[in-house]
Amino acid sequence: MDPELEAFVPLLPRQDLDDPAAARERYSAYAASKPGPDTTGMEIEDRRVPADPEVPVRIYRPQGARGAVVWMHGGARIMGSLDTEHPWAGRVAAAAGAVVVSVGYRLAPEHRFPAALEDAYAALEWTAEHAAELGVDPARIAVGGHSSGGNLAAAVALWARDHDGPPICFQLLNEASLDDRMETWSARNFTDTPWATRANVAASWRHYLGSRPATQYAAPSRATDLSGLPPAYVATAEFDPNRDEDIAYAVRLLQAGVSVELHQWPGTFHGSQAILSADVSQRQIARLGEVLRRALAD
Repeated sequence: MDPELEAFVPLLPRQDLDDPAAARERYSAYAASKPGPDTTGMEIEDRRVPADPEVPVRIYRPQGARGAVVWMHGGARIMGSLDTEHPWAGRVAAAAGAVVVSVGYRLAPEHRFPAALEDAYAALEWTAEHAAELGVDPARIAVGGHSSGGNLAAAVALWARDHDGPPICFQLLNEASLDDRMETWSARNFTDTPWATRANVAASWRHYLGSRPATQYAAPSRATDLSGLPPAYVATAEFDPNRDEDIAYAVRLLQAGVSVELHQWPGTFHGSQAILSADVSQRQIARLGEVLRRALAD
């Protein structure tokens, strides 16, 4: 493990996802303790996307932005909000020079699949319809997210392809949770790694799916056809149960004719980029901005 990250491991809060309400409180407290992003010169606005029910979004508009990314937060499908995601959404907007539409999707287990996907897709449609108002080119709209947010980004890309949805120019999948089967080498061997233990990964899927079988829109790794999807940036952490499912998804995208950049960050663990003082975390965050900036400029 990267020595700068390893020093923080004993200090990281342990999560028990069997109690979602308590997990949300701990997650919110941890997010509130992190330093906020530099949003100087950036317009930030809360809106509600007309849907049933309405979907809260927070819009970050850097000066001169020409593209947008519909951004889904992490949190194992049961945690997270516009407020907990503020540090990351603001940093992504600043680093990418892009409008970020951060989505406050419904959480499990109160709202199981497909509620979160419906909310994320409604936000994508709204962004495309309001591109002129947002000051962006409708041909420069991406989707992205971290962990469970990466799951939703991949699922939205699949859904938009299969249902003639708005064009998506790029998908950013950062340490995404894509496969409910938990059968890869990393899922079987990284059982007690920081933040993402095997028990918590299983609990996350259980809360999200309930008794329903997983489809490709719940677990994108189950998709049999990945052709026609937007170009992708797939980032993985070395000591992450999700690592191998993400690498396999990237390879399958390539084999389906989709342009992919795959970046495996050595010495990292799931969500370790939250440790902002580490050099590798700074490089990870900068890279997210670089790939989005390039994708939305093309």
